[in-house]
Amino acid sequence: MELVLVHPEIPHNTGCAARLAAALGVRLHLVEPLGFQLSDRHLKRAGLDYWPDVELYCHPDWEAARRHLERGSARALEGRLRLFTARGGTSLFEADFEADDLLLFGSETSGLPGALLEAHPGARVYVPVRPGIRSLNLANVVCLAAYTALSAAGAPLPANDGRHVPHPRRGEDVRPLDVLRTADASADPG
Repeated sequence: MELVLVHPEIPHNTGCAARLAAALGVRLHLVEPLGFQLSDRHLKRAGLDYWPDVELYCHPDWEAARRHLERGSARALEGRLRLFTARGGTSLFEADFEADDLLLFGSETSGLPGALLEAHPGARVYVPVRPGIRSLNLANVVCLAAYTALSAAGAPLPANDGRHVPHPRRGEDVRPLDVLRTADASADPG
């Protein structure tokens, strides 16, 4: 399972998603344009010292991300997409998930691009909220969705016995740019 943030705007939310990706051992993809620089101190701070544990890819646009994400699975990309939106679809708690699904999340102010939602109407997933509440915080939705989807897919969650084993590079000044993977056609998706 992989996390894909399409046009995220708030560095703190993306940093929280990166920390989650490190905790779960899943890849994190960012699709430009971003509302911040990867050198942003708020992004680094939200990810804390977990950046060495993040497998981070940054794509210049959705088409480049799509090409990269198509590789590495026997299933077609269209069958793997789960588009998180406040604009209808299937409840997160009723949706079917598989271990190689791609969980897509849009920007904090406008969500996923309309063209993407229109192209995949059956892939829409929403988190139930009370009437009058527009949406939840992006970082919260990414966390809730990732754990729920992994569990529903029967994918193993990380074993945690309460011990903390730091990454060998923790304590170094590791920034998001230091862990960024090249997402071009020659990159090995996994």
